[in-house]
Amino acid sequence: MTSTNQNIEQLLQLCQSGNQRAQLEIYNRYNKAMYNTALRIIKDSFKAEDIMQESFLTAFTKLNTLEDANMFGSWLKRIVINNSISYYNKTIKQNEVPLDTVIYKVEDDMCIVESEPINEKAKQILDVMKTLKSNYSLSLTLHLIEGYDYEEICEIMDITYANCRTMISRAKESLRKKLVLN
Repeated sequence: MTSTNQNIEQLLQLCQSGNQRAQLEIYNRYNKAMYNTALRIIKDSFKAEDIMQESFLTAFTKLNTLEDANMFGSWLKRIVINNSISYYNKTIKQNEVPLDTVIYKVEDDMCIVESEPINEKAKQILDVMKTLKSNYSLSLTLHLIEGYDYEEICEIMDITYANCRTMISRAKESLRKKLVLN
């Protein structure tokens, strides 16, 4: 049986024993989705790639802490999101403005996994979300795209529950207004 035909449990067992072909297979299966997840949060393609790769390294070194091999994808995604948010929070605290945010232009399909069909309205919404204030964009991405609830967003963004609800409400209203203008 080749590594491409093996299920995730077998691949992860091989990864734990240091099998590089199995690690490459895991990487090939998940890298696009993890890159897109990081990119939606930090909006810097080079840093998103770095975070994605660092997250894979973290996952491969901590595979022994994974309780259910079938949950690998969501576990890896959580690592990517945590690393992305950590980077995002550092840049906000340092008041850095990455050059990519000033001249940020990405093709419509770059943020979407190629196998996922997307209609024009969804593309328009994603484009408009990029123009929102950074905390609005981040909170909406976490809530609407990544599926986090208010409590999880509070933890991630280090804000109160009331502040989270207000921010998401205002972000949705800002998004609606901008969509009406387009």
